[in-house]
Amino acid sequence: MRILTSAEVHQAEQQAIARPDVSTLVLMQRAGYAVAQFCIAHFKFKSVCVVCGKGNNGGKGMVAAHALLEAAEQVFVILLARDASELTPDTATICSQVNIDPVWIADEAVFESGAVQDAVGADLIIDAIAGADFQPPLQGLAAKAVAAINAASGTVVSVDLPSGADGDRTTPIHESGDDLVYANGIVTFIAPRPAHVFAELTSGPVAVSELGVQPVLVSNMTGLEVTTGQEVGITFPPRPENAHKGLFRHVLVIAGSLGKAGAAGLAGMAALRTGAGLVTVACPRSIQGTVAGFAPELMTEGLPEAPEGTISLAALETAQALTTGKDTIVLGPGLSQNHETSEFVRRFVAACPLPLVLDADGLNAFDGHYNELKPRSETAPFRVLTPHPGEAARLIGGSVKDIQADRIKMARRISAESGSCVVLKGWRTVVAGQSGETWINMSGNPALAKGGSGDVLSGMIGAALARHAGIPATRQPEQPAAQASAFLNDLHVAAAVYLHGLAADFARDLLHENTVLATDLLEELAEAFHDCESQKDHGLFYLHR
Repeated sequence: MRILTSAEVHQAEQQAIARPDVSTLVLMQRAGYAVAQFCIAHFKFKSVCVVCGKGNNGGKGMVAAHALLEAAEQVFVILLARDASELTPDTATICSQVNIDPVWIADEAVFESGAVQDAVGADLIIDAIAGADFQPPLQGLAAKAVAAINAASGTVVSVDLPSGADGDRTTPIHESGDDLVYANGIVTFIAPRPAHVFAELTSGPVAVSELGVQPVLVSNMTGLEVTTGQEVGITFPPRPENAHKGLFRHVLVIAGSLGKAGAAGLAGMAALRTGAGLVTVACPRSIQGTVAGFAPELMTEGLPEAPEGTISLAALETAQALTTGKDTIVLGPGLSQNHETSEFVRRFVAACPLPLVLDADGLNAFDGHYNELKPRSETAPFRVLTPHPGEAARLIGGSVKDIQADRIKMARRISAESGSCVVLKGWRTVVAGQSGETWINMSGNPALAKGGSGDVLSGMIGAALARHAGIPATRQPEQPAAQASAFLNDLHVAAAVYLHGLAADFARDLLHENTVLATDLLEELAEAFHDCESQKDHGLFYLHR
């Protein structure tokens, strides 16, 4: 889902209402019902107070108030205007249709009245004051209303943006010192703005309702996208009734070493849990039995090993032969940094005939050999690198501080220099695509800061790529086939990253962030898939839960 500026969202809205079957009023009604749906899905309440400005955001709030009449025992509406003559035309129309007598506030003294105090004492407060075109700072009645909302004890949901926030802001809001609503959740429309992704507006859920508007014809100044269940739905469509395992392809995982059999098992099981039809794990012979013991569904192959219990260079021919009949390869989890194993990795990667996910010690093998990960021809197999900041720093000969100072820039740099899709892991994982597109991921939480989490992700990416192996990409006229294919592969990688983080979010909620294990992610993948399907069914796509 593209991240658009406020001006671009406005442009998309204007294009939509140019159609004969759409109007500003229709979009306002759709938005209000989306707000109500969001509130019911996430919060418990008996009373609701909707604080509305004079503009169209206020109209959305009033539609939400009307929609919540059956869900709440009491619904209050506060309008920051003297009367309907001060409202925008569409908001005035909604006001005349809603069966709720609003509390009109024309001056600040009214905030001290009993009626207002009763209203803002509601369990749920919906902030529908300032719209998407707002530019800080807040003034007058709006500033007073925001202060009243922040002083209240109820749960707060903001419509479009927390009032007081600049939608185009790209730095954390706490650095600005601006007055704004402290929201427990946000539901926005058409497309997310930079502030929804970068400004840390809330620790609660953030959802997007596209309102039936497809803003494909507007520019994208940010050059960025954010992952949601929408991308997961594209990558993992429903399985056909006549499906067989061959349709979902065969993933080869080359991983593990003595003492690190778990990494190989986790990557293999993650590929299976994410939908791969078949998974073979190739590992040192000494740990083959241990890996096979993870699950009867895993197939295993034993490889020649060095004295230290790692894959030896003598395994190269065997490993290359194993690529026959496979569709995607995951290379690296738990391999160790044994010099002979690293040489095996570099030689295998140089000749790899299939889409490849290079993770963990697979990346470490290129420490000091970064130039060997140079861009290849357009017909070369798709390749994914999945470094955490430390691995990224070692690859380019820099520091973790350099990487973290501008994660988007560094991920794009490594992608360009290696000709690969780069998954720069960490808080707000960045997927810098081989196609030039960049996704920001907002799912996930600190529970992922534990051994094995990355192994699960690598297996999931392998399964996502395998699902579409051999399927020609649909492309636009005059768009090169290679570019269309790279974009879809990049999108599939971004979808797997989102799904991985979402599984971690459900595991954290079920357990506790301190107790979540990598194996718990495998258990919660089912819930993550169900949630993404629900996002599509309800038209509410979540940046984070």
